[in-house]
Amino acid sequence: MNAIDLDALLGQAVAVGASDVHLAAGLPPAFRVHGSMAPAPEWPVLSDEVLRATLLAILTERQGQRFEDELELDFSHSIPQGTSFRVNYYQQRDGLGAAFRVIPSDIKPLHELGVPRVVERLAGLPRGLVLVTGPTGSGKSTTMASLIDLANSTRSDHIVLIEDPIEYLHRSRRCVVTQREVGTDTHSFNAALVHALRQDPDIIVIGEMRDAETMAIALRAAETGHLVFGTLHTQDAASSINRVVDEFPADQQTQVRTQLANALQGIVSQTLCRRADGQGRAVATEVLMANNPVRALIRDGRLHQLYSVLHSGSDEGMHTLDQALATLVRSGEITFDEAVSRARQVDQLAQLCGHSAHLVQGRTTVAGVR
Repeated sequence: MNAIDLDALLGQAVAVGASDVHLAAGLPPAFRVHGSMAPAPEWPVLSDEVLRATLLAILTERQGQRFEDELELDFSHSIPQGTSFRVNYYQQRDGLGAAFRVIPSDIKPLHELGVPRVVERLAGLPRGLVLVTGPTGSGKSTTMASLIDLANSTRSDHIVLIEDPIEYLHRSRRCVVTQREVGTDTHSFNAALVHALRQDPDIIVIGEMRDAETMAIALRAAETGHLVFGTLHTQDAASSINRVVDEFPADQQTQVRTQLANALQGIVSQTLCRRADGQGRAVATEVLMANNPVRALIRDGRLHQLYSVLHSGSDEGMHTLDQALATLVRSGEITFDEAVSRARQVDQLAQLCGHSAHLVQGRTTVAGVR
């Protein structure tokens, strides 16, 4: 069975402004454009045979063996037009499936992404732990790349990035930049992190903090004078802290809270919202800066009080996600209904937007279980 022209399909996706391309046996290719999925124009339904001929052809022998052994594979792929993609292959009910995430070739400054300027401070810190968090597809990798690019252009340090796979390519500018890909340049995040500490790093970037061992090494590195950036699949500052602590056994959690309280410098949580005009998406952020009150709450496990600190911390650049959503609504960038679908506390969002509480009473529970 003949393969399809994969590079032509991916090139079409880039031309129409898609962020993702999805391939699955029994379906036509699909593009995600401005957050919405739709079939790719003029492409037929793909059989499993056609998909296998297409997708397996771009793998190296080693990648093919890994996919056969594990039934999952993450890697990078580039097309002749110069665009790179983060790729995931998987096995699903009807056969092979794949997701291609477009990686923009240019790294935009944080303010062009819509991220608050206060976040730029995090790129200049001498040490500590910085977390960039959000659900899948929220732009974490893009924000992280902008932070690292800022450090690369303003500092004179050694930056070590450990990723699975490598997404944005960082050329050494004022810094010496080393990028390592799990599965290609190193066997695991943990192995790479252990050895990174012996490579004279100033900044360590962990593509994803997945388990207790990775988190423990990250905390140790942050405590010993390194600046450590990491990403988590969590939705806000409080859940990010809980996620780190909960990865450890109960008898270690008090010590981990103490370590985290000492090492943490900031958390940037974000989500992407459909713009009111339908043209693209706007980023809404929650920013936590680790001042003394925040450190005390983490140390004592009183995270339910964290949002009062976020609300009162505007002088230090802190704000909640609901405050950011309300700002986007008031400026007309997103609709109130879109904000409701992303909000943590809908009644609070309504108040910030000047809406009457009775207009959103039926939506509070829905947002509350997100």
